[in-house]
Amino acid sequence: MNWTDFTSAVFNFTDYGELLPLFRDSLLAGAILGLVGGLIGTFVMMRDLAFAVHGIAELSFAGAAFALLIGADVIFGSLVGSVVAALLLGVMGVRAREKNSVIGVIMPFGLGLGILFLSLYQGRAANKFGLLTGQIVSVDSTALSVLALTALVVVVGLVLIWRPLTFASVDPDIATARGIPVRALSLAFMFLLGISVALSIQVVGALLVLALLITPAAAALQVSAAPRMVVLLSVSFAMVATVGGILLALGGRIPISPYVTTLSFLIYVIARVVGTVRRRRGWSVRTAA
Repeated sequence: MNWTDFTSAVFNFTDYGELLPLFRDSLLAGAILGLVGGLIGTFVMMRDLAFAVHGIAELSFAGAAFALLIGADVIFGSLVGSVVAALLLGVMGVRAREKNSVIGVIMPFGLGLGILFLSLYQGRAANKFGLLTGQIVSVDSTALSVLALTALVVVVGLVLIWRPLTFASVDPDIATARGIPVRALSLAFMFLLGISVALSIQVVGALLVLALLITPAAAALQVSAAPRMVVLLSVSFAMVATVGGILLALGGRIPISPYVTTLSFLIYVIARVVGTVRRRRGWSVRTAA
């Protein structure tokens, strides 16, 4: 492949104006997922659960692959796998060291199951590939309604436990001493995280889910330490990466995930540069906040 073939495959906007109205549902779905990813990602970073996201994604991939094998709804299978993995981590991994050990056990098990189910599946190869790289361009109005309803559950759940969850995430020992149910909050958050991972897999696939649930929040923390500003920036970065990735993917012949992950990475690089410049000038992120 020469440079012309590469650019034609990645960026080709010949019929862009005609394609754009056809993917309105996909763009709305991307905005919804950006909102969920940005919100949940701030707590993922706060609670140091980046590794857990990857572990949950592997079992979510296994659940989706099993659903594909038996002819069931792939989104439902992905949700079941994610929630089961998240609750397992919440119940078994009390301490950080124990949690990492449990994740290290779950990850290869989930990935192995997923590969087994995909190997047994005799249908279209595109369906297999979509589980790994995302397939949001196929979202229709029915899938969008289910996605919006599920995302609403996550957002409402986060709003209800926001203040005690923030306290428990920052200092769990003091939160326990104050009578806050830290363990129950942890299980509730892991449940919401499992749903968010399953939703995010529709955009970037099981292998690149960190780009939607980790990178935007990590970029926001490079720019500010003010809690509200971090949340706003994280949601904004996630939406830009998701919706922008979809818009770029419409003009190419490759899956959406490379666009989303590249935009997310570029946002992080820019945010890190901005944060470094501010610190060198004496405007520390925390002082400025």
